Amino acid sequence: MAISKAKLLRKLLLVLDSTLSGAVYASVCAAAFVIGVLSGAEWREHLFLLPLVLVIAASLSGWSKHSLVGQTFGRILFEMLRFNGILFAAVVAFAFLSDLGATSRGVLTAFFVTNFFALVSVRAFLRWWYFSVRVEKRENYTKVLVVGSGPRAEFYLKNVMPNSEWGVEVIGCLDPDPSKIGEACDGTTVIGTIDDIEQIVSDQVVDELVVALPRSRLNDIGAIVATCKEQGIELKVLADFYDIGAEVSLEYQDRVPLLNFRPVVQDENMLLVKRIVDIVLVSLTLPVLIPIMLIVGAAVKLTSEGPVFFLQERVGLHKRRFKMIKFRSMYTDAEERLKEIEHLNEAEGPIFKMANDPRVTPVGRFIRRTSLDELPQLINVFKGDMSLVGPRPMSVRDVNLFDKGIQRKRFSVRPGIACLREISGRSELSFDRWLELDLQYIDTWSLKLDLEILLRTVPVVLKGSGAS
Repeated sequence: MAISKAKLLRKLLLVLDSTLSGAVYASVCAAAFVIGVLSGAEWREHLFLLPLVLVIAASLSGWSKHSLVGQTFGRILFEMLRFNGILFAAVVAFAFLSDLGATSRGVLTAFFVTNFFALVSVRAFLRWWYFSVRVEKRENYTKVLVVGSGPRAEFYLKNVMPNSEWGVEVIGCLDPDPSKIGEACDGTTVIGTIDDIEQIVSDQVVDELVVALPRSRLNDIGAIVATCKEQGIELKVLADFYDIGAEVSLEYQDRVPLLNFRPVVQDENMLLVKRIVDIVLVSLTLPVLIPIMLIVGAAVKLTSEGPVFFLQERVGLHKRRFKMIKFRSMYTDAEERLKEIEHLNEAEGPIFKMANDPRVTPVGRFIRRTSLDELPQLINVFKGDMSLVGPRPMSVRDVNLFDKGIQRKRFSVRPGIACLREISGRSELSFDRWLELDLQYIDTWSLKLDLEILLRTVPVVLKGSGAS
C-alpha cells in the first residue's frame, strides 16, 4: 500500500512537471506575442513546438527523481536543472533540424529560465507542504508485518522503511524459531513464529506482509501466500535471493511473472537517450566530415591497389557479429601475412600490435596516426552496430583467444568508437589494463561519462597520442 501510494505520487509529480513545462512554454510564447516580440504568424509557428515540449517532458521520467523523500534543496536544484536542460536542448535541436528559421532564441531562452524557476518553486513548495503541513493520522499509517528477523529482514527495515514517502508502522517481525520471540530486529520486536501468521493477521490490522526469509526457508512461502489471499492482505517478497550483484526486476510474458537478474545495471531510458544522441551527432557531423572522407578515400585508392574500405567481422552487442567499416590502411594481403609475423607481436593478451607493421601502407600510417581511418565507423553508429562511445569492438580472432570469462562482459554493451582506452594511453596500454578500463566503463556508465570521453578524445586524436 505504501509502495502503491509512492508510485502514485511519483506519477503525479511527473504529470505536474510535464504539464507545468507546457504551460510555461505557452505562457512565454503568449507574453512574447503581447509585447510584440513575436508576430501573429511567428506566435502560431512557436506553438507548433508545444506538443513536442509535452512529449519530451513526459519522456524524461527516468532522468528526474520524481520523489519528495531524500531531496534537499540543492538536490532539487540539480534534478530540475537536469530535467529542464535536457528538455531545452531537445526542443532547440528539433527546431534546428526541422529548419524552423523563425524560432526565436530569445523566446526559447526565456522558456528555459522561467521553466527552471517554476519547476524549482513548485517542487520546493510541495516538499515544504508535504513535510511541514501535511500530517497523516497514525491510525492511517500502513501497517506492515515482516516475516523474518535475520540479515535480510534487518536490511529491509534499515534501508527501505525509512525511505517511504507515506506513514508506515512495522507492527513486528516473525521468525521460524520460537526462541527468537521477544528479541529485537533493527528496533522491531519479534512477536511470533511463522505458524502464528493466521492468528496475528486476524487479530491485528495488517496492510502489507513482507517476506524477508533466507533461501533455505522459501518453502514456507506457500502457506504465507494462502493466508494473505484468504485475509485479503498485500504480500511482498524480497527478491534478492542470490548475492550476484545484479539488478533484479519483475517482468511479465503472457501473464507469466519472471524475475529478471541483470548483471549489468542499465537504465533503458538513458540507453534510449544515448541512441538518440548517437543519431543526432552523426547526422550533424556527417555533412562536415564527408568532404574529408572523400579526400581520404581518394588518397587510399590512388596510392595502393585494393578497395577504399576495409570491412572486418567484429563481435558486437551480445556477441552478435557485424561488419565494421574502416578506410583501408593495409595492403590487400594483410590477413594472409599475419601468420608470418604473428610471432613478432608486441602486445600482451590476444590482440596483435606491431610498431612498424610491414603490412601498413604509407597513407595507412598517416590515417591511423590521425584516426582518420575510423571515420567510416560513423556509418556503423548510424546503423546501430556501434555507438559513439563504448568498448572497442574486437575481431573474432581476438575474442576466440580470451582466457577469462569476465572478458566477455564487454559484450553486454554496444561497442563504440571512443572509449576510456582512447583517453588513457591507447595502444600504449597492456591488454589487461585495456580490459580493466572497459569493465570500469560498463560498471560506471552514464551519459555524463560518455560526454567526458568524447570531449577528452578530441585533443588526444589531434595530438596522435598513443596511436598505432
